[in-house]
Amino acid sequence: MLQVEKESIAPSPELLSEGIAAVKLEKKKDDQPKDQLENEPSQNVAPEEGEKKKKKKKKKKHSKKKNITIITQYYPNEIYPEGEWSDYKQDLELDDNLKRSTNQEKKQLDLINFNKWNDLRKGAEIHRRSRKLARNLIKPGMTMIEIADTIENAVRTFSGGDKLNEKITGMGFPTGLSLNHVAAHYTPNAGDKTILHEDDVMKVDIGVHVNGNIVDCAFTHTFNPKYDPLLTAVREATYTGIKEAGVDVRLTDIGEAVQEVMESYEIELDNRVYPIKCIRNLNGHNIAPFQIHGGKTVPIVKNGDNTKMEENEVFAIETFGSTGRGYVISQGECSHYSRIPDSEISNGYPPTLKLNKAKELLSTIDSHFGTLPFCRRYLDRTGEQKYLLALRNLVQSGYVRDYLPLVDTKGSYTAQFEHTIIIHPTRKEIVSKGDDF
Repeated sequence: MLQVEKESIAPSPELLSEGIAAVKLEKKKDDQPKDQLENEPSQNVAPEEGEKKKKKKKKKKHSKKKNITIITQYYPNEIYPEGEWSDYKQDLELDDNLKRSTNQEKKQLDLINFNKWNDLRKGAEIHRRSRKLARNLIKPGMTMIEIADTIENAVRTFSGGDKLNEKITGMGFPTGLSLNHVAAHYTPNAGDKTILHEDDVMKVDIGVHVNGNIVDCAFTHTFNPKYDPLLTAVREATYTGIKEAGVDVRLTDIGEAVQEVMESYEIELDNRVYPIKCIRNLNGHNIAPFQIHGGKTVPIVKNGDNTKMEENEVFAIETFGSTGRGYVISQGECSHYSRIPDSEISNGYPPTLKLNKAKELLSTIDSHFGTLPFCRRYLDRTGEQKYLLALRNLVQSGYVRDYLPLVDTKGSYTAQFEHTIIIHPTRKEIVSKGDDF
């Protein structure tokens, strides 16, 4: 029909007579009783219904595309929403904090870093939208690769950056999808057949960066409510860490407060009660440009570290709880890697690489990721092939650091919650805070 409509063909006498007959038939139908007409079968019903279905399908497809688009479409002025603000803890030993929120000089100093804070807020908004999508789409039966691709494709689409080059904007690090006793540093490699089950406890750790400013935020996803006490304990411990954080606060004091809250909980699984323990060798950390670990660690137990938080620092406050021993070891197939800056390799004198493939791979890493963490799937996306020997050589030569999965006792369950906060001169900002947590 479409082709006929496009062609300009003069109607023949036979066609005209058929048209007149059709008009007479319609007139005859108009003269018939209404109920008789309703019972009479019509050849036009099926096509009309088909057209409606087509229209509905098109609308559904259109709305799906509309939901995932570059974030600047929502914020054309490029000013992104602030996170949740919180005054610093009122402490007599830190009486400076009492005056910070109203100090005009400090407010002006804070404006100097507006572009950096705005980049972090942009990354946080991308993070909120991506994790909302993930929560709605993650279902039992999905493979880990399907889940990782869903999240990472959303981040890259919202970011609007080069989909093959993460250095400008996009993924801040590979999406962590650690299951059950695996607490951190697991993301699927190509060919991984692992499937998410209804009784699994999955830590979803997503990093988004804008111009090297990284938002690090994580939550734990479950389908079975029996794990709720574990999730509650870890979530409350994380918010305790955020509450305690502030200018000149000692890191050990944050860890002590977190431990007190976390270990006040317990969970009953299969008629057995388990105390919920802090995973004592996992920590939060400060974040530097293009470096997810900036040098300071925020413990989740009291450890005697008297290092203090300072103005204008960015921290990932994260806590991990476990029904196991509360201590993790490195075990399993590696997926996470990061480039070590040349200045930190052999006191600034990196060794000469002998393998040509290792040199080529290092060039790919430098051009696509820089010092941002990456994984094997990310190397696959750049077109690299048969690179495992070269990657191993880079690790052994000190150019690249590998991060194996971190696991507690097999059969135990671990959970994680994390937010990125900014230590402003006046107040702190939970930049990654959302409606979900």
